[in-house]
Amino acid sequence: MSDLRTNALIARGMGIVFIAVGFMLGIYGLEYPDTVWLQTALGLLVTGMMAQGYAMYCSIRWIRERRDSER
Repeated sequence: MSDLRTNALIARGMGIVFIAVGFMLGIYGLEYPDTVWLQTALGLLVTGMMAQGYAMYCSIRWIRERRDSER
């Protein structure tokens, strides 16, 4: 059970980092649209949102397993 919680914490932290870096690169990419930075920023934003979704999945599954084991 603790493995799910660890996975959720790691995914949540990495998701926050990816989203923050994606926004910073996105601002730079909007100033220079001919560079590759805008596409990189969009990829980081999508990756960060997917990591947050995985973290939510792990958290919900961990809570359900903990609740079922208490019964």
